[in-house]
Amino acid sequence: MKKILSVMLVLCISSVLLFAGGTSEKAAVAEETAEIVPDKTVTGNIMIYTSIYEDIVTMMDDALAEKFPNCNIEFFQGGTGNIQTKVAGEMATGKLGCDMMLVAEPAYSLELDEEGFLHKYLSPNRTNLRFDYDKDGAWYPVRVCNMVLAYNPEMYKPSDLATSYKDFAADSALKGYISMGNPLTSGTTMAAAAALSEKYGFGYFDQLGKQQVMVESGSTALAKLETGECKELMILEESVLKKREEEGSSISVIYPDDGVILIPSTVMTVEGAKSANNNIASCEKVTDWLLSEEGQRFIVKGWMHSVLKGWNSGDKIPYDSISTDDLIKKDMGLDWVRCYKQRTEIREAFEKSVSLSK
Repeated sequence: MKKILSVMLVLCISSVLLFAGGTSEKAAVAEETAEIVPDKTVTGNIMIYTSIYEDIVTMMDDALAEKFPNCNIEFFQGGTGNIQTKVAGEMATGKLGCDMMLVAEPAYSLELDEEGFLHKYLSPNRTNLRFDYDKDGAWYPVRVCNMVLAYNPEMYKPSDLATSYKDFAADSALKGYISMGNPLTSGTTMAAAAALSEKYGFGYFDQLGKQQVMVESGSTALAKLETGECKELMILEESVLKKREEEGSSISVIYPDDGVILIPSTVMTVEGAKSANNNIASCEKVTDWLLSEEGQRFIVKGWMHSVLKGWNSGDKIPYDSISTDDLIKKDMGLDWVRCYKQRTEIREAFEKSVSLSK
């Protein structure tokens, strides 16, 4: 197994009301994925910067080692905000310390492409994608994170809770009992903040501040949800589904009735001369695999939604989730250019309104 270089895990928090515990569309992911066919033509070294959770990185690391046995693929894992800080320092030298990136949202891909750091590659698997990708092949969606609300049915009734993002920030009965991640360090939380401020204005952050929202890691928030210390969370669906499958937890999902926030996380390859190992041919093969059915099964097994068309049921959706196409119909939508261009403004507005000391 290859080495994972860093552990910087920041759990992030992403239209009818549906609960994961009650939906008729439950479908456990098959315990065994399709057999991997090794590709020994892929060689050399590849360094990948990623914000994917550490345990999922470990699973992907093992799968890539089996798929590409003659290629040394290593990961640097950290929150998107931390990766952005790291890359910003490297960009000043004109060369990055990685060959590929798997980060939280397309806004960062737009920035890196504009700066001329991304390799253009038209993957043959792009025609089977149901989410947008760069027309020149600078980046592709590889996994779909879904920001949701979550609650503990053993502690509180749905009627006592917010069933929309709007009420999450407005229902006085929840004051002091709600939690979310930090958009300054988490890419998916940043995407959610961008979507909510786009829909409701920066006043939404003022409301969160008045609600005394707790800004903390997903693991901390989930622990408080179990004890009743917290009533409701804004959190990634995958964090809840993982807990349900692995621990038999009763923590349940609310798909907000003012729209879900889908975040198609991207894969990018760094321009050869600006990359760590200038191994473009191998990076292209890894991209193809990630966008293939074989690769996407590991995405779904990691409780994230697939980017492939028609993957809507059975072992082609995350454990205990619902149809991805149904979620797409309820997607709140997000202007990724605004998310990139106004990133600093959005973060500053959040930091001004919400206490980050909790």
